[in-house]
Amino acid sequence: MPKLILIDGNSIAFRAFYALPLLSNSQGLHTNAAYGFTTMLLKLIEEQKPTHFLVAFDAGKVTFRHKEYTEYKGGRAKTPPELGEQFPLIKELLKAFQIPQFELDGYEADDIIGTLTRLADESEQMEVLVITGDRDMLQLASDRVTIGLTIKKGISDMELLGPEQINEKYGLVPKQIIDLKGLMGDASDNIPGIPGVGEKTALKLLHEYGSVENVIAHVEEIKGKMKETIQQHTQDAIMSKELATIFREVPELSAEWDKLRFEGYDPKSLQAMFRKLEFKSLLEKMDFSGAGDGAEDAVPQENLDVVIVKDSDTAARLAGRLGDVQAVHVEVIGDNPHASDVLGVAFYTGGGKAYYVPMDTLAGAEASAVREWLESAESAVPVYDLHRAKVALEWQGVAARGLDFDVLLAAYLLDPTESALSLDGLAAKYGLPHLAPDEAVFGKGAKFQVPALDKLSEHLCRKAATIAKLVPLQKRELEESGMHELFYDLELPLATVLARMERYGISVDIEGLKKYGEELAVQLEKIMKEIYGLAGLEFNINSPRQLGDILFEKLGLPVWKKTKTGYSTDAEVLEKLEPHHPIVGQILNYRSLAKLQSTYVEGLLKEVRPETGKVHTYYRQTIAATGRLSSQYPNLQNIPIRLEEGRKIRKVFVPSEPGWSILTADYSQIELRVLAHISQDERLKDAFLNDMDIHTKTASDVFGVAPEEVDSNMRRQAKAVNFGIVYGISDYGLSQNLNITRKEAAQFIEQYFAVFQGVRKYMDDIVKQARENGYVTTLLHRRRYLPEITASNFNLRSFAERTAMNTPIQGTAADIIKLAMVQLAQRMKDEQLKSRMLLQVHDELVFEVPEEELPVMRRIVPEVMESALKLDVPLKVDVDAGHNWYEAK
Repeated sequence: MPKLILIDGNSIAFRAFYALPLLSNSQGLHTNAAYGFTTMLLKLIEEQKPTHFLVAFDAGKVTFRHKEYTEYKGGRAKTPPELGEQFPLIKELLKAFQIPQFELDGYEADDIIGTLTRLADESEQMEVLVITGDRDMLQLASDRVTIGLTIKKGISDMELLGPEQINEKYGLVPKQIIDLKGLMGDASDNIPGIPGVGEKTALKLLHEYGSVENVIAHVEEIKGKMKETIQQHTQDAIMSKELATIFREVPELSAEWDKLRFEGYDPKSLQAMFRKLEFKSLLEKMDFSGAGDGAEDAVPQENLDVVIVKDSDTAARLAGRLGDVQAVHVEVIGDNPHASDVLGVAFYTGGGKAYYVPMDTLAGAEASAVREWLESAESAVPVYDLHRAKVALEWQGVAARGLDFDVLLAAYLLDPTESALSLDGLAAKYGLPHLAPDEAVFGKGAKFQVPALDKLSEHLCRKAATIAKLVPLQKRELEESGMHELFYDLELPLATVLARMERYGISVDIEGLKKYGEELAVQLEKIMKEIYGLAGLEFNINSPRQLGDILFEKLGLPVWKKTKTGYSTDAEVLEKLEPHHPIVGQILNYRSLAKLQSTYVEGLLKEVRPETGKVHTYYRQTIAATGRLSSQYPNLQNIPIRLEEGRKIRKVFVPSEPGWSILTADYSQIELRVLAHISQDERLKDAFLNDMDIHTKTASDVFGVAPEEVDSNMRRQAKAVNFGIVYGISDYGLSQNLNITRKEAAQFIEQYFAVFQGVRKYMDDIVKQARENGYVTTLLHRRRYLPEITASNFNLRSFAERTAMNTPIQGTAADIIKLAMVQLAQRMKDEQLKSRMLLQVHDELVFEVPEEELPVMRRIVPEVMESALKLDVPLKVDVDAGHNWYEAK
């Protein structure tokens, strides 16, 4: 028999949002609800194999039920914007899945599903599975209709309930679920029920009398205070039953099952959505072989004559054409260029002619002229991913200085929210001849394989040809968008600075790191014994299931939320439980130390390169839409700084030369200083011009007390709001940070804007500007496009508005430290200093400095950093030095 799956879209989206931690893609768009919804759909498709599908949504806040009871759902908190902005994404995903969706003004998803299950029962042509987190739906169960409840085990797993299971669980038939709600009410929908009647009492009454009406008819038989309560709330019980009854006669719905037919998802559309949302694990796991490579829609390829350079004769032919080279492509195999092989270099000389030089040939004597050309700064040719190419080639002994334009970097600047920055994606975007994606040539994951030399050389030479064709198009766009200077004066030279920094690397005290690991092991053992003592037995602290049993079953702590495997014991839950029992604080302590041990001790030991004794992190320049750098292999921007034990890890980062020091320079509150400049808020400017503590100043102004009366809690709240404003925080986000109610958080934000009116005006003006232009810019003209700023969907539009507010602040702060890095590199070169810039960690730069250069570096580093960009408030840099990074910091 055909199988129809009906999903309660709003219920599942809410369930997914609260079941998973807040996730976001590199553009800052929250994705946890969309991800949870997606994993559930994939599991349903795989396991249930539906022939028909529909996801029903609530169309609005007002339904016919509000006419009967105006307070219906009145107690519900406002949907957090972090969830609201994901509903359009979920609907877009459903289109890619080719799953029908439906909503109708005045009705809830329950009513749509109720009507379709009735039609299925009547037609006797369809088996139905209803997926929801709402127990009200149990009233729809029948011989043909099963209810899949996610309420017990999380988003992907569910409890399947038909009439038999409902009888086993409650001793009721499905229709009596309505009577159950009538008696006990439903706080989530603000259905009153009868006060004092919970599930246990309601079930007892129904087992005896069968329905709400029969309970009322036999009220004289009921003893004690309950009799009086029922008599007083008879109308409430009747109304509650009516409100809990799913309406099953929604107009516009009929048994036209073909409209709900599910033929399977569209691989191409789904792959594009997964890329947009950055569902990397799903992209790797899914088989998108049916997605195609876009060749059928592309501009035809040009004829390309490829010469493979493998001896002195072919090397000489290329050497004679080096003056004609329009672009090169360096093929690096692997994610981390510090530990990757270079297959070779392709040269495009125009006119359909190209050369491919395998790496072993390039390293040999026969290609010395080609290698020297690459190493000459006079060569000046474009490449794709300049930074990556320089790093990988340098590890192969080739110092590539002749690369002067980066089409990846240009594409990123021209639209940092673009997800298809691969060369084949750029070729399609600009209408260039078709370029096969790497996956089509090399394969993917376990199927990855370097193809035969003729196929490989042609693919890589076509990449070089694509680079050459992109350059004039991108140069024109950079000029037109006003980002010419940003590209040539900041981002392009920064790529070289980063490559040099990474190649230097930072030395690690291996023995010190191992010793620190041993100290952590002793502490972990001690904490473990204390936890066992508080629990009264030994258990696996790392097992969420066992930990949940201890906390919630044995110790009886309040349950905050559940997951698909049982009780949630994530950090958010534990932080809320901490005041309830001393074991919780010890578990949090254990986890933080265990993470230090695994991620930073064991993790760093794996990343130290044996021949250098250093770690060589890899900075990604084209990831964050704000312009921030991100660090990988290892991620040195995530080294803990809040806890002393975490900060100690910095002791193992030491100078590479005896007698040298580590010097750090850290911008003080750079984003708030940028906000003061951009908003021209007099109170903010005054605080920085007079070198006041900005968080104390904010607390003083918002709470209306003298600075000396500001206590630590006031300052902590003010600090959260200050940085929250910069990052576009919502009342929901602030309430989570400060562990206060959303109402209190909203009031706090409102108080802030009442005091800092210049900031509010800036926020209003920048949103208006974004609507007019379609983008916002930093002070250095970096653009971020916001197509959703005019979206009809409130939540998507709200996300774009928050992004418009915070991007100029965060982006300008990112630009300033990058500008300082470029200027410092040049200044250190001009003064012929031996000192080396090693790391950038958010707003901090780390150097290693010989003893004799410490005075000059203490002078020029803050001098350059504080004058990198002129603002109306001073930039402030704190400089320190020590024998290791910990001492310097």
